[in-house]
Amino acid sequence: MPPGNEYAAEQLKAKGNAHFKNGEYESAEGFYSQAIQKNSKNPLLFTNRANARLKLERWQDVIDDCIKSIELMQENMKAFFYLAQAQLAINHPNEALSSALMAYELCSRSSQQTSNAATISALVLKCKKAKWEIRERDRIRRRHALLADLEIKLEEEYKKDVFDIDERIQNGEIGQVEAQEEKAERKGEWERKVKDLRTAFALSDPENMKIREVPDYLVDGITFEIMHDPVVTKNGRSYERATIIEHLKRSATDPLTREPLTIAELRPNIALKEACTEFMEANSGWIYDW
Repeated sequence: MPPGNEYAAEQLKAKGNAHFKNGEYESAEGFYSQAIQKNSKNPLLFTNRANARLKLERWQDVIDDCIKSIELMQENMKAFFYLAQAQLAINHPNEALSSALMAYELCSRSSQQTSNAATISALVLKCKKAKWEIRERDRIRRRHALLADLEIKLEEEYKKDVFDIDERIQNGEIGQVEAQEEKAERKGEWERKVKDLRTAFALSDPENMKIREVPDYLVDGITFEIMHDPVVTKNGRSYERATIIEHLKRSATDPLTREPLTIAELRPNIALKEACTEFMEANSGWIYDW
């Protein structure tokens, strides 16, 4: 690659960054694309464009950019982070969870003191809950054929609304900001209708229609499993004792805040342990599948 191309790519990237900072994601995407034409071997250019495309909700394009970036640089935390978000958006929680866990692993191995860990941890938990929610939806639908038919109908109507909005974007009838607002409104309407529908069915079959979910505060921030023996750090965060000790043997920092932390500073979280035990006992019929 001629040296001038690399310099030109950096200049175009800087212009893209400026537009991205101003919320001008279409323009940012355009400059990142020009930069990639100049230097297609730079994985960071693909993650930059993927981030702009995330804002534009161009999910498949995000996935394509992230995969290309990972091909160029395997230990690519940002690419896996953006990839997980796009996969989750197109309702592929299994793949999203794998990508988010990889981003979290790469973040935990990073020597940089950043706030990425907490953000990625939240995404991992979101992906895991989305995966569980699909299993719950399928369980409930198997029990109630009519509910399944009605939910599928609502989902088809929602997808048609989103498709119509995308067509209006392509035809230049509405801009990206207005489109995103409309999509958010349609999604909210769809989710409310599904919730109301399930509530109506729950009145006739409360035992089997009961929502099964795990509260976030019972989940360990390292393994993302329900805690059995939680300990609390000096800043008030709780972790499973075995996992935080294993982490501190490798790195004497809080895995989420990256603040200095030692094993001696851990204290038993008795109240949380009682809550975890009570929850496990009350939900022993399904909790091990979570």
